[in-house]
Amino acid sequence: MFDQLFGDMQKKQEDMKNKLASITLEHTIDDTITISLNANKEILNISIHEGKIDLSDTEQLEDLLVVGLNEALQKAEELQIKESQSLLGDMLPGGLDNLFGK
Repeated sequence: MFDQLFGDMQKKQEDMKNKLASITLEHTIDDTITISLNANKEILNISIHEGKIDLSDTEQLEDLLVVGLNEALQKAEELQIKESQSLLGDMLPGGLDNLFGK
């Protein structure tokens, strides 16, 4: 019985990981940098809009990248939490799905 339950949980976790990998988010900071990532917090692409930033100002570029990456990762984290709560709610017996504020 526990083996089946554990197997089902592993399958659902793998399904969740695949689902999160298929969700792409974009975050733009100051119209200068666009960061694409998936909901698994994997960075897919970073685009720098050259006409809107002085590329010789490396300190500004570094600051924008740090801020932009942290904000983009926060968005992905929030989506990950929401999807995980949904999965847990689906796994719980009837009546207990509001346990996580769903």
